[in-house]
Amino acid sequence: MLTFEAPLYLGLCLLVPAGIWLRHLRRGRGNLVPFPFAVWKTRGFSPRLRVYTIILCASHLFFWTGFLSLIIALAGPGITVREKVFLSRGIDMMIALDVSPSMAAQDFQPHSRFETARETVRRFILGRENDPIGLVGFGYEAALLVPPTLDYAHLLERLDSLDVFSLGDGTAIGMGIAVAALHLESSSAPEKVIILLTDGKNNAGEIPPDTAARVAADVGARIYAIGIGAKGEAPIELRDPKSGRIYRGSLEDGFDEEVLMTVAERSGGSYFFAGTTGTLNAVFSAIDSLETVEKRVRVNVKTREVEAWFIALGLALLLADYFIRAVFLREVL
Repeated sequence: MLTFEAPLYLGLCLLVPAGIWLRHLRRGRGNLVPFPFAVWKTRGFSPRLRVYTIILCASHLFFWTGFLSLIIALAGPGITVREKVFLSRGIDMMIALDVSPSMAAQDFQPHSRFETARETVRRFILGRENDPIGLVGFGYEAALLVPPTLDYAHLLERLDSLDVFSLGDGTAIGMGIAVAALHLESSSAPEKVIILLTDGKNNAGEIPPDTAARVAADVGARIYAIGIGAKGEAPIELRDPKSGRIYRGSLEDGFDEEVLMTVAERSGGSYFFAGTTGTLNAVFSAIDSLETVEKRVRVNVKTREVEAWFIALGLALLLADYFIRAVFLREVL
């Protein structure tokens, strides 16, 4: 934001329109005597726009712009930046997102379960502040994609690059929770949270979900388990990233609600069912409201003086005006 140390000097800017009128627009300027062509009983003429006319207009523009720049420099301009510094630690969060093939089911029209979940997670991340957030993806395997970070731009970039079927054909819920809990173990945050989104049953991985939930509880992390997907049959269309083949069909198998309830209960968290886009948005809004801590903030104000730039610009434009009039127009100055 542009600020001024002595803004009263900006009142001198009124000299610019006054000077333009006196020098260029006032009738009778320069002791000229108006002489109508009607005396000679002939028509007037309109001079053609020539190169010299353009150069003269540019010269006038340079002069008045340079004059205005010097006035602004007199007012002491500076660029002020306000920086918010958090004095307290936020909540450490890990988002464990199911990327198994069943997440391609299209019962969240016009999008799939995965696309809807990813967009909802994106909005949730953008709504947080000073909370380190990490990302784990799980299918047949579980992988840490981003450790807890405040670099939300990088986090969202990795989220956008994630896709279904990228971690194999399966649903390793326990491994997803375990990987998330492992990367919260050394955290010194006052609160730790794991948000689990899945639409399937645990059918892969070496660690069962209830064991992983105990691990999360041991590191002090609560699990918000979200079962996503409408109950009943749903159309599905997915592309195999290895072969490029597209599969279409229908899906009936849903998530194991009892397992998700147990996972949430053992870690001191909560279970949510999200069968529609609106419900999923409401679930994340509820989590956003529940997971808040008192924030102590200090605002640092820094001002960088830029009057030298205006002085340099003003002098350069005035010099350009002088050069044009003395060299090109050959005026006697």
